[in-house]
Amino acid sequence: MTPVRVLAVASEVYPIVKTGGLADVAGALPIALKAHGVEMRTLMPGYPDVMRLVSDAEEIRRWPDYFGGPGRLLAGSRDGLDLFVLDVPHLYARPGNPYVTAEGVDWPDNGVRFAALARVAADIGHGLVPAFVPDVVHAHDWQAGLAPAYLHYDNRPQPGTVMTIHNMAYQGKFARELIGAIGLPWSSFDVDGLEYFGGISFLKAGLQFADRITTVSPTYAHEIQSDEGGMGLGGVLRARAGALSGILNGIDTEVWNPQTDPHIAYRFGAQNLTFRAANKAVLQQQFNLDCSDEALLLGVISRLSWQKGLDLLLEAIPTILREGMQLALLGNGDRDLQDRYQAAGRANPGRIGVVIGYDEILAHLIQAGSDAILVPSRFEPCGLTQLCALRYGAVPIVSRVGGLEDTIVDIGDADVSGRDATGFKFGPVTADAFAGSLRKANTVFHDKLTWRRLQRSGLATDVSWRNRAGDYAALYRNLIAARA
Repeated sequence: MTPVRVLAVASEVYPIVKTGGLADVAGALPIALKAHGVEMRTLMPGYPDVMRLVSDAEEIRRWPDYFGGPGRLLAGSRDGLDLFVLDVPHLYARPGNPYVTAEGVDWPDNGVRFAALARVAADIGHGLVPAFVPDVVHAHDWQAGLAPAYLHYDNRPQPGTVMTIHNMAYQGKFARELIGAIGLPWSSFDVDGLEYFGGISFLKAGLQFADRITTVSPTYAHEIQSDEGGMGLGGVLRARAGALSGILNGIDTEVWNPQTDPHIAYRFGAQNLTFRAANKAVLQQQFNLDCSDEALLLGVISRLSWQKGLDLLLEAIPTILREGMQLALLGNGDRDLQDRYQAAGRANPGRIGVVIGYDEILAHLIQAGSDAILVPSRFEPCGLTQLCALRYGAVPIVSRVGGLEDTIVDIGDADVSGRDATGFKFGPVTADAFAGSLRKANTVFHDKLTWRRLQRSGLATDVSWRNRAGDYAALYRNLIAARA
């Protein structure tokens, strides 16, 4: 097996810094690729939390003026990951969320902040670090989208490039005047370059200039070629359909393992699922729900947003109450949705429990103690929550979109597909269809033998990175061969 060197470029990497699923992928994929002969180093910004965790990293390059202030490139390792860290304090030494202020507004210089990350990625691609000259530069989401563009406009021999879309909704849109400040030629402001409805888009740059484009499920790869799913970039993706593929995400099956999980009350596996009842009792206690084995306990771990369909769940609360079900919700996001869920919890004590925020330990307990996990998204590139649910014997109830369509086998489709059912899917994504799926799940829940089959089928599903990492390794090798 020919070894391959890949530079990954990501704005967040679990467990170092995380705001969403991008971090999970960026943290798990490099480790999974080792078994496939791929040496991956990940370039990320030097946020304060990152700098604390890599305090022993080696300085390998220093600039007196890097995009307006002094900067350094560091190399080090953390949690099994080989890292490059771009330490530019005037761009990254800010508290809290990497992208927004304490008031929830985008940092006004985000364009410069992530252009700087992409610029050094391109320079590493050109050989800035002689000890690690990559065969492929792999950019994740809009924050890294300029890396293929810089490599293109440098007009020098370059490595292969891959652009991965984790969510089309985030496109890195900025004013055209930024072009001069980030060192790209004005010729790049063109319909075949960065130009996007009079401004520029970092994501569009990556889609235009990467050799290969991937997204995180086959169905989402199809959906984003439509005008609606492409969110303004459907035409670009249709034009590049030959370079586009969907590779499902996996999860870290060491972190998400009910047999060893330190965050749950009682550990269990496929052979001792009765211990899930004990986790359910602890979860009910944590959310101040009535202690009941017979109530179908629905779990939600989600950003509270229109995309995630959490407004539809609010409309389904009368169904949940009428059918004798319970709801345990962990999440934050849209202020109006937060307020409405908190009001629903206050109005229905013992039946609806709500925790606003994010708590990793509580997320694990919800997976281990809920009977079902709800993911009613209007669009979902892949989704990791339902993969964790399969791993923990919580039955997913999901919409028929994106990676949810690809990863869950509906109880009504199993005979046709020849695969064992693992959950419930509904479509179209409406309140009525969702409520109907909840009623169906509640009926099946009281058929204990059928419900146990759903759980065991989920636990038997491979949700690891093993095969997915192999698909990425094959993509890299095919790209290198095509450029030879």
